Amino acid sequence: MLNALVIRAAEEGGEATANPLVPAIYDLVWSLVCFVVILFVFWRVVLPRMQKLLDDRATAIEGNIEKADQAQKQAEAALEQYTAQLAEARVQAGEIREAAREDGKKIVAEAKDAATTEAARVTAHAQAQIEAERQTALVSLRSEVGSLALTLAGGVIGEKLSDDKASQGVVDRFLADLESEKASN
Repeated sequence: MLNALVIRAAEEGGEATANPLVPAIYDLVWSLVCFVVILFVFWRVVLPRMQKLLDDRATAIEGNIEKADQAQKQAEAALEQYTAQLAEARVQAGEIREAAREDGKKIVAEAKDAATTEAARVTAHAQAQIEAERQTALVSLRSEVGSLALTLAGGVIGEKLSDDKASQGVVDRFLADLESEKASN
């Protein structure tokens, strides 16, 4: 049926028509001219701009990569420096701790020495004070013992002994005899 329609259309047109799939020559020429103009414009204008844009991007990317490499190197250098400073700070902290321990030992030793010296001074002062009080007590005791002895001797013999020098001599001799007996025992 389609063949019949095509045949009938061909008979009505009067002349034999060319193949509908093949374009006419003028269409081919104008299409070729448009294609050449577009190709020329693309080749001379668009392509150089595109190439320049790609080159700029490549340069920018390479620059950024270079900057990133430099930044990474700087960061690594800073990290190494930080690590070195940290190690140095740890060493210094250890030295400070050790110095503080030594200072603490010195302070404790000085405090002990000062306390020992002060204790010796206080002990010497106390002994001197005790000796002074002992001497005072001994002198006081001698005078009281002497007067008691004289009173007792006066009561035993029935006379009052009033000669101070003689009585003092008797009392001193009596006390010396007592001390020598005490020392020999």
